Amino acid sequence: EKAMQFLGVWLWCALLLGQGAGSDNWTEFRGANGDGSSSAIGVPLTWSETKNVRWKTPIPGRGWSTPMVYGKQVWLTTATEDGHLMYVVCVDRESGKVLLNRELFQNPKPEPLGNDVNSYASPSPTIEKGRVYVHFGSYGTACLDTRTFKTVWERRNLPCRHYRGPSSSPILFENLLILTFDGADNQYVAALDKKKGDTVWKTDRSAEWNDVDPTGRIIADGDLRKAHSTPLIINVQGHPEMVSTGAKAAYAYDPRTGKELWKVDYRGFSASFRPVVGFGMAYIPTGYGHSDLWAVRLGGKGNVTASNIAWKYSRNVPSKPSPLLIGDLLYLIDDSGVLTCLEAQTGKEVWKERIGGHYSASPIVVEGRIYCFSEEGKTSVFQPGRTFHPLADSQLPDGFMASPAIAGKAFFLRTKTHLYRIEQ
Repeated sequence: EKAMQFLGVWLWCALLLGQGAGSDNWTEFRGANGDGSSSAIGVPLTWSETKNVRWKTPIPGRGWSTPMVYGKQVWLTTATEDGHLMYVVCVDRESGKVLLNRELFQNPKPEPLGNDVNSYASPSPTIEKGRVYVHFGSYGTACLDTRTFKTVWERRNLPCRHYRGPSSSPILFENLLILTFDGADNQYVAALDKKKGDTVWKTDRSAEWNDVDPTGRIIADGDLRKAHSTPLIINVQGHPEMVSTGAKAAYAYDPRTGKELWKVDYRGFSASFRPVVGFGMAYIPTGYGHSDLWAVRLGGKGNVTASNIAWKYSRNVPSKPSPLLIGDLLYLIDDSGVLTCLEAQTGKEVWKERIGGHYSASPIVVEGRIYCFSEEGKTSVFQPGRTFHPLADSQLPDGFMASPAIAGKAFFLRTKTHLYRIEQ
């Protein structure tokens, strides 16, 4: 047991040393590194409605976006359940008081979601000093001044039929705000000038479409061209590459120009989780239809399907929660509550345990502990390592669809109805 505790501390220290961004802010989906890791110190292990709750604020409407934390503010988005109205919300970080609840966009005829999994406010904002960028897919994108709350610019002319609602979150890179549109009609990535909102580049997906599902059934209208993933920008041999998962294929682009660098083809669609990267490989989902996890060697050119797939794993692969890479191990929590540990370099299964519940939110690692957040409101905490080692459970009402944020010594947790600041 002492050896396992030492390993957990060692892994956390390795994360801390490897993390360039500070732990006082949470700036994009899955944090500053985009991988669900935090270098925070002193966050609580457990909580309840009456324990370790600094404040609790009701959030009207329905939205699954992760809260963004910067300075003294917490930002998130929400919408009416029918999608007719879309809002941006700012909460005071210290008190939980709502500072802003502004209607940004009206939609006379939003397309019905067709399920209870998504919302019209699922894409998470991204934030930097002085500016927050909120995104509702094709329904609208806006930049706000975080001091005056005034709208700096907005765009409502980026077409995409989301069909099941928008999901992919925006990311910042240098002077660009990068957006992903994988709809039933249009599939592309685009970069806007973050200061003005003008389009800098736009690149269509190059997948070879055939609207036939994996069983050979012809689909006239549906999900087969859709995806929900957020891209990840990494450094490959001194150059930035943006790994982006779509339907039927995953890609790497030059984020400065939008040029496609490489791609891998597969049969799946509606891929959701954000890729993670390590050991010279990108770990990507293939989505529904063929729910595999692929390890793709980085640095390729052109179509690398036949040459750069290091390994594949196909059991209990999540369709929504993103994985965690900690040390040399990869951790997956699938939608039905099965937690799996794999060797990151080989894909070999180390252990697998059913922890119960249903999962949409992505897990997080902080202080050498893995936290998993269920749709039923349960948070399960585990110690990373080559044996299954549960630490604690906590429970809040209403349940989690949004992924968590950490800033300072606090969790900022969005349930289906409230925003919590959880702190010792």
